[in-house]
Amino acid sequence: MTTSDREELAADSVIRRCMSNCCSPFWIPMADCIFQPIFATMKLHYIGVIRNQEKPAHELVSEKELSAYSRFTKNNYGEFMTLFSKTIAERTAPGQRQSVEEQDYTFHALGRSEGICGIIISDHQYPSLVAHQLLSKVVDEFLAKHPRSTWSAGSPTLAFPELKDYLSKYQDPQQADSILKIQKELDETKIVLHKTIESVLQRGEKIDDLVAKSDGLSSQSKMFYQQAKKQNSCCVLM
Repeated sequence: MTTSDREELAADSVIRRCMSNCCSPFWIPMADCIFQPIFATMKLHYIGVIRNQEKPAHELVSEKELSAYSRFTKNNYGEFMTLFSKTIAERTAPGQRQSVEEQDYTFHALGRSEGICGIIISDHQYPSLVAHQLLSKVVDEFLAKHPRSTWSAGSPTLAFPELKDYLSKYQDPQQADSILKIQKELDETKIVLHKTIESVLQRGEKIDDLVAKSDGLSSQSKMFYQQAKKQNSCCVLM
């Protein structure tokens, strides 16, 4: 094992210790964690478009910001981002906007009548209205570029390179001024707010069961989840 490998593993160990008080379905650095400044500079973590007309939902396109995670764990975190984005998409009705908070993170969702749902994962500091305006732009452009016939059946993975630019550009919410001028005014009261992911699950559903049954998680990610849960007496993500 190289010196770089040992340093990354040591960093992962420190992050785990920083989460010892975690009690959420997400494995997130606490405010007093020494790595908190790194995460604080990240405003947007994920942008995706998910087909949610039937279960299980299918991720059609996505872009993720995983640079804050080590190469040993970034794939695990990426898989959990997809899993919980699909979970929320399945529970977002056509025409509905909702934001689901989970400790330091917020999942913003926009359901469309065409059978898709746009999802953005941000931190709490990122303005909700800006995130939802960006969602409108992303979903509109996706539908203009990809006719329904290209994604309504099967498990396609489509190209949408613009997401990478958006994820980079809109780390600064002020870059969204042009969106706010173009898009119709969005009424903040129409955005349904949930305090936890568990609050959007149906009665009897548990996050543990979603993880165990997920075909989108590798065996390594499921083991990663169980180990972190056992170590911290909580669940995992980010």
